[in-house]
Amino acid sequence: MGRLTEAAAAGSGASAARSAGPPHTPLTLSATHPGCPATMAFSEEDGTNSGTSEAGDEREAPGKRRRLGWAATTWLTFYNIAMTAGWLVLAIAMVRFYMEKGTHKGLYKSIQKTLKFFQTFALLEIVHCLIGIVPTSVLVAGVQVSSRIFMVWLITHSIKPIQNEESVVLFLVAWTVTEITRYSFYTFSLLNHLPYFIKWARYNFFIILYPVGVAGELLTIYAALPYVKKTGMFSIRLPNKYNISFDYYYFLLITMASYIPLFPQLYFHMLRQRRKVLHGEVIVEKDD
Repeated sequence: MGRLTEAAAAGSGASAARSAGPPHTPLTLSATHPGCPATMAFSEEDGTNSGTSEAGDEREAPGKRRRLGWAATTWLTFYNIAMTAGWLVLAIAMVRFYMEKGTHKGLYKSIQKTLKFFQTFALLEIVHCLIGIVPTSVLVAGVQVSSRIFMVWLITHSIKPIQNEESVVLFLVAWTVTEITRYSFYTFSLLNHLPYFIKWARYNFFIILYPVGVAGELLTIYAALPYVKKTGMFSIRLPNKYNISFDYYYFLLITMASYIPLFPQLYFHMLRQRRKVLHGEVIVEKDD
C-alpha cells in the first residue's frame, strides 16, 4: 500500500553535488521514475524532500531566485531533521517497550500517537510538490503518502482486534528503520555533506526491509478481513438515496492483489538505482 510506492534517487552525495551547479545550490535528487506506478505503503519516495526543482528559474530575477532557494532549502532541512527525530523517538519507544514488557502485545497502543502524528505530518510532502520546491509528481507523492495514511488510520487504527498481531510489528520495524535512513539521507544531502554510510544504508537496507514491510502490511490486511466482513465497516449498502454501493472487504482484497504486479516492479527498480548509485553502472530505463 502507501504511504503505497517505491522509487529511488538517481543521484548520490558527492557525484550529485559536483553536478548541481554553484556551491550555494542545495543537492537535488531526481524525481520518482514517472513510469513506475506506486501503490504500496512500504515504498520509499525519493526526491520528495531532498531538493528543489530549478526548471524555469531563468525567468525570475536573481535576487528572488536566491531567496526562494534559501527558503526552500531551510524549510526542507528543518522538515527532514524533524522527521528523522520523530522516527528516532518512535524507534526508541518501541525498543524500550519491548525491553520492559518482553512482548509485542500492547506495543502499537503505546506508540500509536507518535506514529499517527509523524505519518500524518508527512502530508506536507504533497504540499512540497504542489508549490514546486521538490521535483516529484504531485500524483506520485499523493499516492505514496496517502497509502501510508491508509495503513495507519483505516487499517490499524480502525480495526483494534488486529493491533496486537505480529504482522503489525513487522511493518512498524521496517517503516521505522527505513524512515530514519531516508530522512537522514535527505537531510545530509541538503547540507551537501552526505556520509558514505548513510548513502550505503539508503541503498542496502531496503533489500531486507522492503520485503519485510510488504509482508507485514499484507498479513495485517489479511488479519483484518474477517472483522471487516463481519461488521461491514466502511461499506455502503443498497438501497440508499445516492444509489451507490461500496464493499470495504472486496476493496481490501483488490488492494492485496495489487501487490502482486507492483512489488517486483518497484523492488527491481530500487535494485537498478542501487547499482547506479553505489557501483556507478549506467542504467537506461525506457520511457513509458
